[in-house]
Amino acid sequence: MNSYELPGAIARRTPRLRKPRSTVRENDVTILENRSTAAPLAAAEPYAARWRVLPVILTAMFMAMFDYFVVNVAASSLQHDLHAGEAALELVIGGYGFAYASGLITGGRLGDLFGHRNMFVVGMLAFAIASLLCGLAWNEWALVGFRVLQGITAAAMVPQMLALINTMFPMSERPRAMGAFGATIGLGAVSGQVLGGVLLDLDLFGWGWRTIFFINLPIGLAAALLAARWLPRHEQTHRPRLDPVGALGISAALALILVPVTLGRPEGWPVWTWVSMAAALPVLLLTLRYENRLRARGGEPILDTDLVKDRKFAVGMVISGGYLAFFAGFMLCLTLLLQNGLGMSPLAAGLTFAPLGLTFATMSFFARKVAERIGNRVILVGATTSLTGMLVTMGVLAWYGSSISALALIPGMMLVGAGNGLAIPSTIGAVLSTGIPGHQAGMAAGVLTTAQQFGNAVGATVLGTIFFSAVGNAHGVGDFVTGMQAAGWAALGIIAVVLAAAFVLARPTAR
Repeated sequence: MNSYELPGAIARRTPRLRKPRSTVRENDVTILENRSTAAPLAAAEPYAARWRVLPVILTAMFMAMFDYFVVNVAASSLQHDLHAGEAALELVIGGYGFAYASGLITGGRLGDLFGHRNMFVVGMLAFAIASLLCGLAWNEWALVGFRVLQGITAAAMVPQMLALINTMFPMSERPRAMGAFGATIGLGAVSGQVLGGVLLDLDLFGWGWRTIFFINLPIGLAAALLAARWLPRHEQTHRPRLDPVGALGISAALALILVPVTLGRPEGWPVWTWVSMAAALPVLLLTLRYENRLRARGGEPILDTDLVKDRKFAVGMVISGGYLAFFAGFMLCLTLLLQNGLGMSPLAAGLTFAPLGLTFATMSFFARKVAERIGNRVILVGATTSLTGMLVTMGVLAWYGSSISALALIPGMMLVGAGNGLAIPSTIGAVLSTGIPGHQAGMAAGVLTTAQQFGNAVGATVLGTIFFSAVGNAHGVGDFVTGMQAAGWAALGIIAVVLAAAFVLARPTAR
């Protein structure tokens, strides 16, 4: 009988025993029990090669983000070489995003089932092969199909990366690893614009736009080889049963939203797009109801609703999805303004984003030190900085109008990059660094990354639609400035939602 079980006055006089803080912080959380159990945490030594293998697994996030944004730069080349129409171009971009977002939760569960190391290596190899097929596409619809395949393979490798960080790194080191992860998001997105422009300008071997896909092959093969060699071979993994009904239901709910949002504008918003979006919520609710019943029967649903009901996790999903929606839409609309409005080349337009990428990466690494001082309020600071950057951009657009220059846009872009760099890795760290059971690490990573990529797809499409609607059939610089202003107001609305969620997450909770 311990001191908590002693009756009456004896229990009151017996001091409560506490674990030393250093023990709690240094324990590796490779094995975590479910919150509903009272079993103690299993202590283990941190994985020795964790810092050596971190850049290798972060390659997955870089490649996934790079391939999402690089197609924006190559859009005109695709139209010229493949005679791709507007609907096909939307699917080349949106098809990848849809397949990526809809497969992430399933990809996370497969990692829990077969091991995160195994799924990472298989997913990386499959992504490299899918990229090769994209580069070999003979027409626009072949490219659409291969881009969907590429999104599916990205969904197989990316959740394993976050789950591996969550299990290889002890609590005290995880914020630093998450900071590197956050920097990789920004670097991947900006590199899609910058390096994409460089590759198109170089036109290596006369490959043109195909180079942006071929470059993934050597990188993917090298990353898969090093991961197979350095990642831990003996994972303590839970062996859940597959849940095909839940996987199909969640994918269908996402498809019912993302497909009409992607194709609505080029198709003129036919009736089926509105019917599809209206059906998404009932399908999602029915799926969640099934998942709850499956869990009540002792089954293992692909989505544990208790995880989503957790306040910190739910608010983190809103912030992550909102930030990526804002970021993707902001990047797309600025690319259109620079290239189509100001007539800049893909290379010049891409280099304009370099200061944004630099501030994003720099503040991602500083975010950890700031968080040590002010806790989750770092996310609030980041959201406020991004909001300020958007207001500066809107002010510059209003002041210069049709005489706007790329140089005038850079200060606002740098503030946006700094705010995103502070908030995105800090949000992910706040959500995943504590309280996630080890056997749910893949699921949690998949759900959180799904929120990010859903925000990516919806943000780029919605803000892009607003942009094109405001521009109309005109092609003057002033018309593109008007389109950027219209999309900017929507971006401000998204940031306002993120800021409100950041206030909730910044509220102190019991440690």
